[in-house]
Amino acid sequence: MRSHLEYRQSVLSPYKLKHIDALEAVQRRATKILPSLRNLSYAERLRKLSLPTLTYRRIRGDMIELYKIVHGIYSADACPKLEFNTLSKTRGHSYKLFKRPCSTNTRMHYFSYRVVDKWNSLPNEIVTAPSINSFKNRLDKHWSSQDIVFNYRSSLFLAAGKPDRNF
Repeated sequence: MRSHLEYRQSVLSPYKLKHIDALEAVQRRATKILPSLRNLSYAERLRKLSLPTLTYRRIRGDMIELYKIVHGIYSADACPKLEFNTLSKTRGHSYKLFKRPCSTNTRMHYFSYRVVDKWNSLPNEIVTAPSINSFKNRLDKHWSSQDIVFNYRSSLFLAAGKPDRNF
């Protein structure tokens, strides 16, 4: 079921709350199948099952795709054009991306725009990981203590590039 829900998530990532709620409802219903978890809240069921929200998995998937693009794992011809921020070298990591201003609301939800703030907020030891597997492990460890893993409403703050008060 998860493969169907996550198919092409980097390209077709939903941004409207009604679409996000509809996707999470599928996983919410599936977690209620187990009788021992039926009376728990969605976030508690996810914690017991060690399942992150689908929203979190989309954000994580975006970061993995961006790591592959930035580190040249994909062919440059097949990737969106991203610019490194050469103005801000004093803070953060050396792979900071430049975020172009956008004039339309539609463009705000494109992959090349929506990932920049999240990527730029990651610590240097994560974005400079030597391999994709070490990047995944470091990213998971970095986000493991945050509410965004099991609470998809908190994940929406991260998806929007805004800090959540629960971090």
